[in-house]
Amino acid sequence: MGMAATQTHWTVDMVRALPDDGQRHEIIDGELFVTPSPSYDHQEAAFAIARRLASHLAVHRVGHTALAPLDVTFGGHTLVQPDVFVVPLTHGKRPRNPADAGVPLLAIEIMSPSSARADRGRKRELYQRQGVQEYWIVDLDARLVERWRPGETRPEILTERITWAPAGATGPLTIELAEYWAEVFE
Repeated sequence: MGMAATQTHWTVDMVRALPDDGQRHEIIDGELFVTPSPSYDHQEAAFAIARRLASHLAVHRVGHTALAPLDVTFGGHTLVQPDVFVVPLTHGKRPRNPADAGVPLLAIEIMSPSSARADRGRKRELYQRQGVQEYWIVDLDARLVERWRPGETRPEILTERITWAPAGATGPLTIELAEYWAEVFE
């Protein structure tokens, strides 16, 4: 998340009224964050992890994978667009609009230099406070994933593999990180 804007209290409606300038506009508790468009590596990392999640969820029907730009709102003063996220199914089907999605089961940010501070700070705090079951920060430079869960004060640092076992799934998803990095940076 780039720099915070100067206005002190933004609303979801105000952000949605902004003209499309190719940047990501998010607000957390009324504070606006503007992030430049992502790099190719960032996008490849998001797509590679989304493909793995979508394939797993096609079998273990507990959620639906989504990619930014798609809004996740928590009240009238918080709107974020996680790079990749999983929302619970609604009556066995994917939600038809963001308002029906509820709290994500999993939120993932692909960290970039402009977003590191907010991803590890404000967004992490938000996701933990809202009860997102897992929050992953994918660090492309360090080739690791930080996994956060509600109530934790330190992340689990994963360098070999990450396993995700959402409630209701009949089996976990395991992502071998060496294979993932090879795909992202091929």
